[in-house]
Parts: sequence; C-alpha cells; structure tokens
Amino acid sequence: MIMHKNTYGFIGLGLIGGSLAGNLRRLDKNCRIMAYTRTKETLKTAKESGLIDEICSGPDDPLFSECSCIFLCAPVENNIAALRDLQKVLSPDCLLTDVGSVKGTIHREVERLGLKSQFVGGHPMTGSEQSGLANAQNHLFENAYYILTPTDLVPQEWTQRLFNFAVSLKAIPMILDWKEHDRITAAISHLPHLIASSLVNTVHDLDNENEHMKMIAAGGFRDITRIASSSPEMWEQICVDNHENISDVMDVFISQLIQARDHMCSGDGGYINRMFAASREYRDSFSFASIGPVKNMYMIYCDVIDENGAIATIATILAVHGISIKNIRIVHNREHDQGALAIEFYKKEAMDSSIRILRHHRYRVTANE
Repeated sequence: MIMHKNTYGFIGLGLIGGSLAGNLRRLDKNCRIMAYTRTKETLKTAKESGLIDEICSGPDDPLFSECSCIFLCAPVENNIAALRDLQKVLSPDCLLTDVGSVKGTIHREVERLGLKSQFVGGHPMTGSEQSGLANAQNHLFENAYYILTPTDLVPQEWTQRLFNFAVSLKAIPMILDWKEHDRITAAISHLPHLIASSLVNTVHDLDNENEHMKMIAAGGFRDITRIASSSPEMWEQICVDNHENISDVMDVFISQLIQARDHMCSGDGGYINRMFAASREYRDSFSFASIGPVKNMYMIYCDVIDENGAIATIATILAVHGISIKNIRIVHNREHDQGALAIEFYKKEAMDSSIRILRHHRYRVTANE
C-alpha cells in the first residue's frame, strides 16, 4: 500500500488529480478510488476507464467518510468550499491534502475549520499546456519538486506518508512552512509571470499601426515571454491570493529596474556590467536537472539553408527515429548566432536524441539553455 490504507478520495479530477489517481492505481492495483468533480462527463469517463471505482454526488457524499486520504485537486476557491462540506462526513483518521500553488488561503481555512490535525498542504510543481483528465499522465511528476506544507498539529507519520508517495512518483519531495512556500513561489514563479505579461503588454502599447515590433519579435523575446500565454483565470486567482508576497518581491524588482535605469542614463557602464555579470554567475549556478514551478521548454535551434524541402527533410529525419515534435517554426531573427529553425519537444529525452541525430546528419544545432 502507498499509504496507511488504500481508499482514496478526489475533489477535482483534471490534469493533476487524474495523474495522481492514475499513479495510485498503478502503484496499488487493489486500491479503491472515489471522486467528485463538477463535470459529470469527466466522472463517467473516469469510471468507465477504471480510473475510479465510485462516483460521489458531492463533497458531502457519505462515501468520502471511508477514505484514508482525500486529495483536493480543484481550484483553490472550490477546494475551500469543498472543505466545508467534507467536514460533515470526514473521518478523523483521514489525511487531507491539496495541490494548490498558493498555500496561505487553504491553510487559513483549515485552521478556521479546526482541521489542522488532518492537513498536509501539497504543491506538485508540474503541469502541461493541455489540461483536463484526458491529458493526465503517470510520468507528470517525474523530477518535479513536490512541496509539502504540514500544519504544526498533523502527525509526523502522516507527512511521511505523503513524502513517501511523492518519492514513489519519482518526484522530489521537500517540506516547507506554508509561509515560506508562498514567499518563494512569489519570487520564482508568480513575479516572472507578471513580468512576462507586462513585457508583452509594453510592446503592444509601444508598437505602431504597422506592428513592426510584433513582426520582428522573435528568439529571446519569444522565449522569455512564453509564460505570458498562461491561463488568465488561474493567474488572476494566484495573484490575488498571494498578493502580499508578490507585492514585496515586486517592490525589490522595481527598485532594481530603477537603479539599472538611473546608472544607465548617467553613463555608468561599470554598474551595468557588474549587474549582468552577477546575474550570469548566479544563474549559471542553478541546477536544471529538476523541474521547477516555471515549466521547462525543450527546444533546439537548427541552422538550415533557405531552400525548398529543408523543413520537411528535418521533420522526416526525426520522424524516422520515432521522435515526436511539439512545435516547429522558422526564426527570422538569428539572435546569438542560433539557427533559423526552432524545434520544440515534449520531453528532454527527445530533445537530446534530436541533437545527436541532427548533428550526425551534419546540421549545426544549438540547445536552448
């Protein structure tokens, strides 16, 4: 068994919830899984496929009283509403956990409801552009950080159960205080999304009617702003829920921008040089072996001659070797001497294999790192 018992409940059965349920089924074929989600068709599909055993009518369904662990996998506001109903049927021996990217809101509600002795917050730092149960996958958590934020009243062995479960997913579990979690994610995830969105909107506002900025924007600009395409609904809720921490780190960031602007305008090239040198040294010290809160992008740039069939030839070479391409596009702006063809992959293994294969065919290839 993966945990103390083998009866699990789910509130929400989308990408994360479905992937967690699939792993429970894979790791413990005799487990019993029940779920509730607002979309009835999702529940029907999950039942027919054998992913779940029982369909619950709502968070207050008496079936949930039989669970040894319940995963809250809906949006934060829905999880909080579900907690109030779950409390009516919840067994005192049931472990509660969630998967939200902001922990403060849920932890405060857990305390208000008197459920601190049963709750361990969770945040698997992973995801996909494709949402919903249809895109759930067992390997979704591999090499991703899985942050656990236990309350001060929950038994240590309950936290250890979730820790061991994260290990069984091939994730990297880490235990943090929920306040520290929200401060960290404000800096390394929430602020970058705001910056990307603001940068895109800045170009939009400065562009002329011919849209030359939009036309020329490529390479680095496209890469550093790709997260601006994230879900507006999700990020609205994240920014509002974690506004205090985001505001604090935003103040520091704005201060750094103002300093850079002032030194630049005064001709202080030395300051600008030191700024870039310090950021380069610090970034180069990062380990990119694991998946962080901002999703990895597996992309290569391939130098090709502008001739008929050039793209088709490369696509065919990769297809012959069974490599699936996520996206392929021409880069009209050859920044950093990178090639004119950008190829994106779903997995790092596919990217690494493609580099080796294309170089074998005498193509000049650069990885996006």
